[in-house]
Amino acid sequence: MNQLLLPLLLMLVVAVPLIMGTRKQKKQAAAQKDLQDSLGPGDRVMTTSGLYGTVADASGDTTIDIEIAPGVVTTWLRLAVREKVEPVVEDGTADSAETEIVEAPAEADTKAEAKDEPVEAASTAQVAPPLEHGKK
Repeated sequence: MNQLLLPLLLMLVVAVPLIMGTRKQKKQAAAQKDLQDSLGPGDRVMTTSGLYGTVADASGDTTIDIEIAPGVVTTWLRLAVREKVEPVVEDGTADSAETEIVEAPAEADTKAEAKDEPVEAASTAQVAPPLEHGKK
């Protein structure tokens, strides 16, 4: 009896995580298939390659037309759609932030002109040297 207990426990330790893992994968695959089957015109989606677009036509069984820019419609496999995303909502907060960014340098310019000092660039960005591929 003791000789059978150790192999049985080892089998349980190995088999249980494998079974649980396959169940999780099956659930994820079913959810992905439901998502791809539920796509309709007007849905905003992201493809597996990271391209965002709006579904223009979903009448095909295996393909879907996605509008990636105004007037630019491309055909994709349904399997290439990774997820639905929320449409971009434009509100008035972006305009006020842009106004502040534009006004801040103007104020700095007038202060520098008042002191007769040169205006320095606010950015400290540096340019990386070019890569030399294939040279040894």
